[in-house]
Amino acid sequence: MTSQTSSRHDDLEEIVDPVIKRRIIIVCAAAAIGGVLFGFDTAVINGAVDSIAGTATGFGLNSFMSGISVSCALLGCVLGAWFAGKLADKYGRIHSMLFAAILFIASSLGSALAPEIWSFIVFRFIGGLGVGLASVLGPAYIAEVSPTKMRGFLTSFQQFGVGIGMLASTITNSMFAKGSGGADSPFWFGLATWRWMLLIMIVPSVVMFAVSLLLPESPRYLVMKGRDEEAAATLKRINGVVNPEAKIAQIRATVGSESGAKLRDLRGGFLGLKKVVWIGILVALFQQFCGINIILYYDSSIWRSMGFSEQVALDISLYRTLAAWIPMIASMILLDRIGRKKLLAAGSIAMTVFLLIATVGFYHASMQDGNFVLPGIWAPIAIFGMYAFFLSFNFSWGAGMWVVIGEIFPNNIRAIGVAVATAFNWIGNFVVSTTFPPLRDTIGVGNVYLAYTVFALLSYLFVKKVLPETNGVALEDMKAE
Repeated sequence: MTSQTSSRHDDLEEIVDPVIKRRIIIVCAAAAIGGVLFGFDTAVINGAVDSIAGTATGFGLNSFMSGISVSCALLGCVLGAWFAGKLADKYGRIHSMLFAAILFIASSLGSALAPEIWSFIVFRFIGGLGVGLASVLGPAYIAEVSPTKMRGFLTSFQQFGVGIGMLASTITNSMFAKGSGGADSPFWFGLATWRWMLLIMIVPSVVMFAVSLLLPESPRYLVMKGRDEEAAATLKRINGVVNPEAKIAQIRATVGSESGAKLRDLRGGFLGLKKVVWIGILVALFQQFCGINIILYYDSSIWRSMGFSEQVALDISLYRTLAAWIPMIASMILLDRIGRKKLLAAGSIAMTVFLLIATVGFYHASMQDGNFVLPGIWAPIAIFGMYAFFLSFNFSWGAGMWVVIGEIFPNNIRAIGVAVATAFNWIGNFVVSTTFPPLRDTIGVGNVYLAYTVFALLSYLFVKKVLPETNGVALEDMKAE
């Protein structure tokens, strides 16, 4: 799969002096703005979903349609991720980012001003397409412009951007709710507050479009298209490569037929696919099957069903998002220092333990008059387990998954490989998010969390037995089996 030792291309790796290092960090941080939109779009629905489904200013939805109003964006994410590789290979990483920004702008305007539920669903689906594109393009682009020794740190900018987006969304949701008196209350120009929660996303969308215009195209894409002079200029200016011609020769030897990369190029002798493709898919699925997005999508609703006010529920979401920054920053530092496998394995163990604690607490939960009830000591036990799991996830799998799938594929199938893995990540997100409400009502929330616990344990075994270490391995040395 990959070399476990120093890359044979180390002598040609980018020389990272302080000026070049700052330049690379700026470029990668700018490319991670797509992650900001990814996080904002994912989290904004948390503060608006009850009002969207309600009858006061929303669309008066039943539980099924309420679920569709949330999950429709996830279907868009699947399709956006699935086709992102083809778009990135045909039109370039930068032009694809610009297209994603346009989709975000359209979604923000359309969903905020939607007159009825079906137009709302269409525009949320369009936003999902943008999220799917951004979730592929960001990690792939950053991995392709990063020097090997900084790649884990820089690729984790994507998850850092997601965290910024979630935080910004949580803050704006809380500010709008406080400023107007609630998500259903009228705000500026008579629009309901929940509509402003969605409309404000147009600001980072426009910023993403403007910043993408300034980014250099990936040198690996330029070599793939035969634009060697542009690639050499980028390698010198952004990466500080002393001998760009030799580096271009290395890249050309591995990109090969990427200009014509198709899904069939992922086929192999391991259950019909190359082994690396299966590893990418499983990494993506394990990140979702531990149940992380149940907290992101439903924790405000859970708090409200337990008798807390809308504002208190939003404030709790804000504190949860702020707390996630500590383990998130720690993971960015540790990914290149201790390697991907150790960090993911440690995260899997912690997630398993805390999910088990949450499971014990949630086994005592019940529904009374439509409200979610946790009696006595079991409420703090369940809540501790749930949020400790959330922090453990952000310490490990939150950034680690995006780093791994952004770098594990060889050059000739990277874009299409990342696209397929990310599409399965969104499929897993959709499955977990849409099955939680009916499973909660049929088998109980305790059993649902027990299932998440099992998947967290399986993720540990997968990391220890199957996942290769990619830390310190040049992209040109990544191999497919």
